Amino acid sequence: MTRISSKGATPAMAQWFTLKAENPEALLFFRMGDFYELFFDDATAAAAALDIALTARGTHAGEPIPMCGVPVAAAPAYLARLIRRGFRVAVAEQTETPRKGRPANKGPLARGVVRVITPGTLTEDELLEPGRSNLLLALALTAPQTKGKGKKAEASFADIVIGAAWIDVSTGLFETESLTGKGLPALLGRLDPAEILAPAMLNLADYEARRAPETVASGADTARQRLASAFDVASIEAFGTFTDEESVAAAMAVEYVQRSQAGKLPRLAHPVPQNESGILGIDPATRASLDILRARDGGDEHTLFSAVNRTVSAAGARMLAEWLAAPLTHAGQIAARQAGWWWLKEDAVRREALRGTLKKAPDIARALGRLSLGRGQPRDLAAMRDGLMVAREAARILTASNASLPPALHQAVTRLGGGQVLEAELARALAENLPARLDDGGVIAQGYDAKLDEYRGLRDDSRRLIAGLQAKYAAHYGLNSLKIRHHAQLGYVMDVPVAASAKLKDKPELILRQGTASNARFATEELSTLDARITEAAEKAAQCEKELFGALVEQVLAERSMPVLAQALAVLDVLQSCADLAGNGTWCRPEVTEDFAFALEGCRHPVVEAALPAGTRFTPNTCDLAPQQRVMLLTGPNMAGKSTYLRQTALAVILAQGGFPVPADRVRIGVVDQLFSRVGASDDLARGRSTFMVEMTETAAILNQAGPRSLVVVDEIGRGTATLDGLAIAWSVLEALHSSVRCRAIFATHFHELSRLVDTLPRLSLHTMAVREWRGQIVFLHEVLAGSAKKSWGVHVARLAGVPHAVVDRAGRLLRELERAENTIPEPLPLFDTQKTLPPEPQNTISKRLLDIDPDSLTPRAALDLLYELRKEAAQEEHAQVAD
Repeated sequence: MTRISSKGATPAMAQWFTLKAENPEALLFFRMGDFYELFFDDATAAAAALDIALTARGTHAGEPIPMCGVPVAAAPAYLARLIRRGFRVAVAEQTETPRKGRPANKGPLARGVVRVITPGTLTEDELLEPGRSNLLLALALTAPQTKGKGKKAEASFADIVIGAAWIDVSTGLFETESLTGKGLPALLGRLDPAEILAPAMLNLADYEARRAPETVASGADTARQRLASAFDVASIEAFGTFTDEESVAAAMAVEYVQRSQAGKLPRLAHPVPQNESGILGIDPATRASLDILRARDGGDEHTLFSAVNRTVSAAGARMLAEWLAAPLTHAGQIAARQAGWWWLKEDAVRREALRGTLKKAPDIARALGRLSLGRGQPRDLAAMRDGLMVAREAARILTASNASLPPALHQAVTRLGGGQVLEAELARALAENLPARLDDGGVIAQGYDAKLDEYRGLRDDSRRLIAGLQAKYAAHYGLNSLKIRHHAQLGYVMDVPVAASAKLKDKPELILRQGTASNARFATEELSTLDARITEAAEKAAQCEKELFGALVEQVLAERSMPVLAQALAVLDVLQSCADLAGNGTWCRPEVTEDFAFALEGCRHPVVEAALPAGTRFTPNTCDLAPQQRVMLLTGPNMAGKSTYLRQTALAVILAQGGFPVPADRVRIGVVDQLFSRVGASDDLARGRSTFMVEMTETAAILNQAGPRSLVVVDEIGRGTATLDGLAIAWSVLEALHSSVRCRAIFATHFHELSRLVDTLPRLSLHTMAVREWRGQIVFLHEVLAGSAKKSWGVHVARLAGVPHAVVDRAGRLLRELERAENTIPEPLPLFDTQKTLPPEPQNTISKRLLDIDPDSLTPRAALDLLYELRKEAAQEEHAQVAD
């Protein structure tokens, strides 16, 4: 903001300057009557972002004050647009109630910032996506900061300990984790936070735009004390074991939320420490490559989430997204989820009944969040009442027979039984048709409170008296046009046309209160007395209703079973969604094991299949990465389906380990601990990285982090540079994945020459995309077959793409000449790098024995015995050579 002196400001503008100085990073929504007004640079920025008129109000320092405004009633829609554009908004309201007899010259009523709205602290439905969590993430470093430059600094950062804490203010979720710098990208990708509190020295990479203004972190001891005070416990160890870094991050998050709510802390679940070891590692590049929750264009239409989502509630959709973002690595937990939806799948009638009931489930968690902050409205209380009713019905459906429930369903049912007293109270207290706002009245049902009924009776009786009085006055004065109306400043008055007012002005019992060009307004002592009675009764009724509403809110917030019940309904929604997905028989229940198995039979890409026109069949494929052939070299032309095959294999792992059905005939997967996908070209020119640099950076991340339990799917490594450079890099990476990393991998490439490596890499299997040539044209069959491509088909693809015939023909002739001229691949391919070219040696017995060995199948004892045997044979061969 341009620095402007407050000297000489009017009293109201002096308030603005004070509040703006307290919130320099936010646009200040300054309440003026029925509008929120913005001034100076705030007005200029907001007018441009909202596409509204920029005007001026008064002057300051001799210059007009730029101003724009939005109606208070329409503010949520404007706030949503500003938040989406990355702004923070401080809302300033009157904090002083006008009092009768207050001198008019005392100055404006006091104002204060009642809330700072930031991307990570939203609670209103208008500002939130119903099916997505909205997380505030805090990151804390208490270890020494990295020193040095280059590789040493990078290495030290990878090992530095980071404390993470994340809160969803709208639902009360609060979790923490301790991790190393190496694990930060995966955490950011999994959580996808809306706002991040982090030290300036911490690089947030693609999430830099979500950084909040930096806050000062407290020490670990102070952080623990503040957290204990916030949750009213002696020590936060009552909730689990937290590292110093986690405690500091958690305190940062809580204090930031508290400041954003003008000192009031919303209802939060107690912090729960997480263990990242139980979650499948997926880095941001892989998430972007696979379109899990968001597509690469930023939308959510063609995503894995949209392809599998059959939930019927907002809370269920959020939980489904959480399961997809964080698949499990514990086979027992995965099997428990599967057993829940499989039971529902087998009972279609019960599943449909449950689905119909859950459609009526309100968003209990977010309604609780608003109620805890004093922003709740009548329909938030109704959400509690209706949610409890849905819980009872869901439990009845699941327990209607004597059938034994699997653990996931049994646990959910046991959590649906709480809140019975609250349910009865809300059913008795709330009116059948509720208004949108508490101030509109009519929230509390007739007969719930005797005092409220009495005030309402007086108010409503008085209104009938007004109607009678109007008829009486109209007859007495002979004016059918006489009406009794209520005005905000005058109260109830007689309202007559100005032409008829002349005959009333000489009536001593009438007092002229106001005259306009068209009407005259009169009062009588009788009317003034009745006005006072009506006003008093209406005010008492409104006040009594607000007090009763507040008492009900306190009762809801005191009911500890509500958050647990809300989560149980969400779990049931996800499980019925899975059952519905698997109900047509084309999605299977995968077998997830603790070994190294990997077999997909008849597997399909769920997103591509969902996008196909009606009646179009997706060609399924098999993928076998068993230990003896854990690396697949996949060759074939572009457009043949290599990328689809790679992605569907990776998505099958996410679905299987998330506990979901998989679009396949049969699936058996040994638990994958980390998933890496590098499919599709992209650049990062904003940070000075070309397509090839991005490719190499992602390749480096894979080679440095993947291990034997990982799955790696990569496409066209080495394509961004010269042919020989690219071939050399692809060759070396393939060798590393096979022999050093020893992971399960699919390596798709145009370098079909790499298929010769099958002779030296025993775990390598060759596969290719089926292509049929017909009358000079190629037909893509989208099938994966054993074998390798003999050529790249690039010229044919160029013809399909519409490249002019003369250019394609010329390319074909040049290709044939180049193929005749030389073969750039040395024969045979060396398995290991050497400093100089060595003459080939005759193969001896030991090298043959080594090539026949399967290291993965050897026990430690067998490996030791084999080593002694090989040493003995080597000594014998050496002795024989000396003798020669």
